[in-house]
Amino acid sequence: MGETTTTAGHADHFRHSYSKDRAQLVRRLAKVEGQVRGIARMIERDEYCVDILQQTAALRAAVDAISILILEDHVQGCVRTAAERGEADKYVDEVIDVVRRTLGRPVRGGSRAG
Repeated sequence: MGETTTTAGHADHFRHSYSKDRAQLVRRLAKVEGQVRGIARMIERDEYCVDILQQTAALRAAVDAISILILEDHVQGCVRTAAERGEADKYVDEVIDVVRRTLGRPVRGGSRAG
């Protein structure tokens, strides 16, 4: 996996915003883990391709829901805290880059602040 530059060093100064949803995130991740094992069993049992594809779509939706929850927490907590400290630009750029990568779009170089 490629090296990614983040503002993690700055995040050490305040609690990560997803902390309030940690239990829910762990439960959702356990469900995703179960879905992955279920898909593996389907493949091992040579089940019908369309049924497997339907399960992979459900898996993708579950992962997307986790991503959205973390993103919402990040913007409402980490980015808001950074803005209060006058550090919002780098956090906003980071969020935009992550969303672009998630959507399969190229990440723009340089800061968009201006």
